[in-house]
Amino acid sequence: MIARALGNGAPWWGTDPHLPSRSFILRTLMHKAPTADSQQVFAPGILKDQVAIVTGGGSGIGLATAREMVRLGAKVALCGRTADKLDKAAAQLKEAFADADVRTTICDIREPAQVEAFVKDVLAAFGRIDILVNNAGGQFPSPAQHISPNGFLAVVRNNLVGTFHMCREVANQWMIGHGGRIVNVIANIYRGFPGMVHTGAARAGVENMTMTLSVEWAQFGILVNAVAPGIILSSGTAQYPPQLLDRGIAETPLKRAGTCEEVAASIVFLVSPAAQYITGATLRIDGAQSLWGHTWEIP
Repeated sequence: MIARALGNGAPWWGTDPHLPSRSFILRTLMHKAPTADSQQVFAPGILKDQVAIVTGGGSGIGLATAREMVRLGAKVALCGRTADKLDKAAAQLKEAFADADVRTTICDIREPAQVEAFVKDVLAAFGRIDILVNNAGGQFPSPAQHISPNGFLAVVRNNLVGTFHMCREVANQWMIGHGGRIVNVIANIYRGFPGMVHTGAARAGVENMTMTLSVEWAQFGILVNAVAPGIILSSGTAQYPPQLLDRGIAETPLKRAGTCEEVAASIVFLVSPAAQYITGATLRIDGAQSLWGHTWEIP
């Protein structure tokens, strides 16, 4: 019925009484976020005995990704800058999965010496590194003219330079000789990033780095991909003004925010056996936000 209405040029929410109303579609399909359990679509054991590093793994997308990887049999090493957050994350994972093998380490990815030591510690503890998820990052909303040079540099060091440090160390210490998967978490950067020029520049750099490394490191069996989340309900977006979040949802065609579990499922897909011929790609998880709407008012 919907196809017929579309085919003759009428709006899909037209007057045909046999069609669901537009408000019904919006209310039941577009606004409803999936449950966390519904995103557990992978067979238990597909990551058995693999070792995964998740940066920024203490909360949000990082923790959701770690949780799904543990469920699928992986051993997980989490790093971040806040001990309390990491300790709580590890406790949650061990409470949810009695056999969880989880290691946490304080590591500032902006500091190459700390990254080098962290990767060495993971190898000493687990003996291998199969997966790297570069999820750590941070930014703050501000018009470009109000961002200080130090503020701009801090975001670029965290989101771009820190990601490179992690990729480089994991490759040099393990993956160049054994292969592996790298997934970089970026953002919706496809029409610029008005309001956060620092992270827009950094995340665009990470996407280019993803493509570059996928070519350079293909010879080593290293697959490098990225995910680009849109508006995701997480500990990160919770720091933004509510009106900013509301505006982002309104400017998303699906008219809802995504969930951390949806992003985690996409990351797991890219490190799973189903993605062995995918490298250099970015998977957008944004409800088509990158294709529609606007986020910046021009007087």
